[in-house]
Amino acid sequence: MSGEARLDWTAGAAGPLTGRLAVPGDKSVSHRAVMLGAIAEGTTHVRGFLEGEDTRATARIMARLGVRIETPREGERLIHGVGLHGLRAAAEPLDCGNAGTAMRLLTGLFAGHGLDCTLVGDASLSRRPMRRVIEPLQAMGARIDASADGTPPLRLHGGATLTGIRYMPPVASAQIKSAVLLAGLYADGTTEVTEPVPTRDYTERMLQAFGWPIEFAPGHARVAGGQRLRGIEVEVPADFSSAAFFLVAASIVPGSDLTLQAVGMNPRRTGLLAALRAMGADIVEANARASGGEPVADLRVRHAPLHGIEVPEALVPDMIDEFPALFVAAAAARGRTVVRGAEELRVKESDRLGGMARALRALGAAVEETPDGARIDGGPLHGGEVDSLGDHRLAMSLAVAGQVASGPVAIRDCANVATSFPGFEALARSAGMALAAG
Repeated sequence: MSGEARLDWTAGAAGPLTGRLAVPGDKSVSHRAVMLGAIAEGTTHVRGFLEGEDTRATARIMARLGVRIETPREGERLIHGVGLHGLRAAAEPLDCGNAGTAMRLLTGLFAGHGLDCTLVGDASLSRRPMRRVIEPLQAMGARIDASADGTPPLRLHGGATLTGIRYMPPVASAQIKSAVLLAGLYADGTTEVTEPVPTRDYTERMLQAFGWPIEFAPGHARVAGGQRLRGIEVEVPADFSSAAFFLVAASIVPGSDLTLQAVGMNPRRTGLLAALRAMGADIVEANARASGGEPVADLRVRHAPLHGIEVPEALVPDMIDEFPALFVAAAAARGRTVVRGAEELRVKESDRLGGMARALRALGAAVEETPDGARIDGGPLHGGEVDSLGDHRLAMSLAVAGQVASGPVAIRDCANVATSFPGFEALARSAGMALAAG
């Protein structure tokens, strides 16, 4: 985050990745468990909570608003809910840090609550667009102020009466959908969201688990206001986005045979898995089961020669956070990989299209950037110096690229990895990756 000391990495060619790994809990589920647990009646017990800066920011905000949250041990939270209308206003701004998910979802949650509050973030989050969330909430009756160009800080004015709407987002975004649905909990009447392409349904599944009546199917969700949430037990599955770096690394490093345990397999999350398999990856699912209402499975991945593909645009919303890792797989593959319809990558923690294109070119890859994607011709990578732009997913993806480079890869500005994957360095080394600070 912006106040942390700078952290740089050096990655080098690895031996095979082997063994069994447990990656941290799912960030999306962890955020939502804290938010809904806070406004539920009774206690919510969360196991497998992601101890990252983003999710801790959400928990700190809820604690600032009068919710008692206990930490019996690392990766566990007891959230003593205050009910739908029990949050108390805080005098100081509420700091979301680097967490775009937190800011967008909390804007929806607070829009009809009656709180006067201000949501702020770090330098990166303060540049991210928020109009796409603000506009539908204003259509429901919310009163929200932002900067002239629609970026944080966001000032929410309490006392607004919300009315349910039928909304069709202009872009496929689980965060937009979730913000509108969370505002719908406080709205008069019914709120419906119909998406251009189905996105992740974590909010819908979790609302159902907390006992809120909701109808949902791929691409559509409908809630009525004025119901109640009840505290529950939440088992957070391992985060597929965190597993993605190891899926790619084991696929491209010769001799690898790695198993990732209890990975969340929500079908709106696993687009990368389909893309890698289309490229020739050897990834097998085992021990499929349910955990906290979410499907999970163990994933065994073995090295396999990959080939380029045209990534189906239908997969894009289901792998939007995994594209930096996919770019590395494409750079290590034989032939050309083409990505289209991924312009959303330009408004993440960084411009991930531009950032990955520049970094991979610096390592010798042939990457042609387009407005909504890229054309990547696979080939050998060499060492060099690259900049992660302070983006956690770029940093970890470039660490994976370093495992197949002919020389050391110096990766600059990696401290923000702590927002989503604390302990990545140690876990990567335990699997056989060559990665060191400095």
